[in-house]
Parts: sequence; C-alpha cells; structure tokens
Amino acid sequence: MQALRIVIKQSSANYRKEETITNKMTYPLPPLSTIIGAIHNACGYTEYRSMDISIQGKFNSMHKEPYTDYCFLNSVMDDRGILVKVCNENFLSAAFEKVASAKKSQGNSFRNGITIQVHNQELLNEYRRLKDLSDKIKEFKNTKLKHVYETIKKRKKSLSAKKSKFDKNSDEFKKVVAREKEVKALEKKIKEDVKQYEYENYTKPISKYKSLTTSLKYYEILNDIELILHIRSDEKTLSEILENVYNIKSIGRSEDFIDVVEAKIVNLYEGECDVVSPYSAYLNIDDVRNGYIFSDVKSGQQINGTKYYINKNYTYGGKNNKQRIFEKVKVLYTSNYAIEETSDNIFVDNEDGKEYIVNFL
Repeated sequence: MQALRIVIKQSSANYRKEETITNKMTYPLPPLSTIIGAIHNACGYTEYRSMDISIQGKFNSMHKEPYTDYCFLNSVMDDRGILVKVCNENFLSAAFEKVASAKKSQGNSFRNGITIQVHNQELLNEYRRLKDLSDKIKEFKNTKLKHVYETIKKRKKSLSAKKSKFDKNSDEFKKVVAREKEVKALEKKIKEDVKQYEYENYTKPISKYKSLTTSLKYYEILNDIELILHIRSDEKTLSEILENVYNIKSIGRSEDFIDVVEAKIVNLYEGECDVVSPYSAYLNIDDVRNGYIFSDVKSGQQINGTKYYINKNYTYGGKNNKQRIFEKVKVLYTSNYAIEETSDNIFVDNEDGKEYIVNFL
C-alpha cells in the first residue's frame, strides 16, 4: 500500500480544543479535521475528498500566552467598557474605531463626559448628538404625536358612529366610509413617516456604535513541534496533495506557520514486525482494545493515555441545512507503544532507514 508521508516542523502552535473559552487549551497533536481542512484549502477542494490520516509527533514544552479578548455587548452601555464605532453594523468584525474608554468600573458616562478617556472627539460628539436626538424623538412621540393619534382616534370613533346612522346603500354612508378611509390612510402615513425618520436619523447610525469589553485570557502554546503525517487516499488525490503541500501555510491558528521538511509517496510494509514508536500519536481505540497495539513498557499491559473524541469530516444538516455535523473518531493519545504485526488499519513505514508505526484514523 502507498501513502503520502509529510514531515512538518513548527516553532509553536495551539490546536484549540473547541469547548475551551477562558483558557484556550490545546490538543497535544492537531485533530484530524484541522489537517484535513488545511489540505483541502491548500488544494483548492470545494468538496470533501475521502482520506484517512495517521498523526504522530512530539513537542518540547508548553507555555501559556496571554491575549486580550474583545467582546461586543448586545446593547450600548453608557457607563462601562469601550465605546467603539464599527465599520459594518450588520457583521461584527475586527474593524472598529475606538471612541472613548471608561476609566472606572462604574459611575462613568460617555454622554456626559464623566471619568472617560476620549480617543475620537468627533465620533463622541456624533454619539452624543444621536442620543440627544433619541430623547427628542421620544418626547415628540409622548407629546405632539400622542395628541395627533388621540385626535385621529376620536375622529375615527365619530365617523364610525355617524356611519351607523345611514343606510349602507345611501350616498351619505359612502361619503362617511370614504372619509374614514382618508383618516386611516393619514394615520398610516404618519406612522410610516415617523418610523422612517427614526430609522434613517437614529436607529441606523446608532447601530454602528457598540460597547466593547476586554478581558485577559490565555492560549496554551506548544513549542518546538515535529509532526509526521501519513495520508491514505486514491492515487489522484495523493498526487494533488503532494503537488500542493507547500501551499499549507499554517496548522492551528493562522499565525502558527509550518515548515514542510519532507513530503513523499512511500510504500507501507505489511506483515510481521517488531517496531517501537519514538513518537506520541493518536491511536485508533479499537486497534488498542483488540490488542494490535500494546504498551512497550510492559508486555501485555494496557496502554495508558488520554481518550479524545476528535472531529474528522463533516456534513451539513440542522436548520436550513447550514449546521456542520462532524463525524467524530474516538482515539487514544499515548506514547511508548509498539506492534508485532500489521493489520487492516496498521502499517509500517520503513523507508529511508526509519520506522514509523502508521495507524490510520
């Protein structure tokens, strides 16, 4: 059997565990979905190409790296956080401009200029004008507009009473109905005009202003990483991956750059053998349970390690068929393991004077 062997080095990386938030913990090796996604992106694939992957490697150390986490609140708070103006109010992105920052945990006011640090006076003035306009609109609705609606309501009630006095086929009845339609149309137009004015002059421009809070969080960062990947797929796909392997720029975060040390098609050995792996790896849990892979520390002893359910590939489902539904693979992350023979899912790569245990997932 042939497979594509790729040897990669990284100075540092975070292979983030999906469920971690405050401390973005890392897997010890990149999950299958991370590798498959990087390959598909490098090759320009728009549809999933079936492939099995063996992932093994090692890292030298791990440290925590602080970063500032930005969180947009659901509403604009006048007394806390950072007041910002975003470039696109419909899609929150990293593109925003600071307007002012609150200096204390409470008692601040961007509108009144209480204990704040101003970053952009022009935008702060615009924010204040919008808040003033909001008050004027609210006052207008509660006074003049309320009076207009009350007058219209009385007029509709009067016309309804007058209408009941006439025969439905009479000209007088038809005139009252016509006048009633005019009053209702006027009421509708007033409501639409007020709503449109408020949207264009307040709702739309104020939606660009957001409250931003920051907090100190951490990444777990692996250092001095070596990865050995073996990929099993059809001949055409392997050839295309080999051709585009240097298009893979990073694995993990976008800043976790890689150095492709080696990429070549190798022949995998099948048969009896006695191989001990010098690397840690994700092992197929069924192969471990069935005794195909065993501990090198003590013959017959169960392998110790950490069990993970890691993502592999996904299909779309759920609401509107837009939710990613991942196929998960149960693996054991461990080191100090060995095999005495190959199986349907376990092979040996012994080309170039090296011996890798290849356990496809």
